[in-house]
Order: sequence, then structure tokens, then C-alpha cells
Amino acid sequence: MEVKVGMADMNVCASPDSIITLGLGSCVGVVLYDPSTKICGMVHVMLPDSTTIGVGNNPAKFADTGVDAVLEMAIKKGAKRERMVAKIAGGAQMFSVNKDSPMLRVGERNVAAVKAKLKELGIRLIAEDTGNNYGRTVIFYPETGEYLIRAIGKEPMTI
Repeated sequence: MEVKVGMADMNVCASPDSIITLGLGSCVGVVLYDPSTKICGMVHVMLPDSTTIGVGNNPAKFADTGVDAVLEMAIKKGAKRERMVAKIAGGAQMFSVNKDSPMLRVGERNVAAVKAKLKELGIRLIAEDTGNNYGRTVIFYPETGEYLIRAIGKEPMTI
């Protein structure tokens, strides 16, 4: 079965299922994975920091709250925190207007916020495909630990 994760959404799955999110532009698809239990969680992060806006009822929307929330979901499903590793994709610069404006560098800020949160939690980032100027669709396979990245006009890539 393919478990779907929408924008500003999160979910967990275990092998033999896979987990997918579509249309990562400036958003970041964060996968936390326990290679021993083959349990993973994915969060589709839209924004770096909830403290400027407030989480409301959706922690998945933000890097600072979504990574924590999906970690808890994976642990509840049976993953062990001390074995968790991370893979990330996305964080593109989708618009070419004024790249110096921090408001338009959302992708770059999302990637930095995700990395800071992973470091804070002591979760090792083992692979990433971030930046550039194109969107991505990603599928994670807990059975193998492969993170498949598809982008229009690019060869599929696995990290």
C-alpha cells in the first residue's frame, strides 16, 4: 500500500508499505526512519518557524513542530528514537524574483530549519536532495530505506 502525505501533513508507515508526498517546491519532505523496525514517518513541511505565525491546529505545517510530531507518531508505531535517521528532499527556490528577499527564500529557510531541528533532536541526516529550482515528488520505501525522487525533466534519483 502507498500511504499518502498531503501538503502540511504527516503520516507513518512500515514495510512493506511505502509513503509518498507530491509537489515539493519550497516545501521539504522529511523522512525519519528506523532501519531495524523498518518504520518511518514523513512530514511535508511548508514553513520554517511556527513562532511567527502560531501552529494553530497543524504542527505538520512547520519545521520546528512537524519534525517533533512525526517523530512521536513513528515512536508510537514502534520505531526506536535512538535508531532513527533522516533523509530530506525539496526546499527549492521556485521563483526567480529577487532572490535576496528572505520572504522569497522559503525553501532555503525550510531546509535550514529542518536541519537545525534534526540536530537539536540528535537525529543524523544521512541523505538529502535539496535546493535548485524545480519541484519534486518523493516516495520512501521502508523495506530498503530508499528515498526515490522524481522531478519533471530529470532522471529519477534515489538517495
